[in-house]
Amino acid sequence: MPAALTGLLAWQWELEGRRLKGILLMHLVLGCASLVLIAAVWWVHRSFRRAGGRLPASRWMLEALAVAVVAMTGHLGGFISGVNHP
Repeated sequence: MPAALTGLLAWQWELEGRRLKGILLMHLVLGCASLVLIAAVWWVHRSFRRAGGRLPASRWMLEALAVAVVAMTGHLGGFISGVNHP
């Protein structure tokens, strides 16, 4: 959550809310998707633990998707910061 919030604040302050495009836009979209997927994984774990039931096996797909999206977001962030060079 803090990373998403600081990313949105940086967009508004540093870029003055201009329209994003290219890698920066994709990084923002994947970052928001990461936030939603991480929250969904947390909710699944929380709700099944509170109910005292076993976690469903299908949660692995959601968790794998969340890991993949976070990895893609980080990869694009490396290009933005200059760590990864094209």
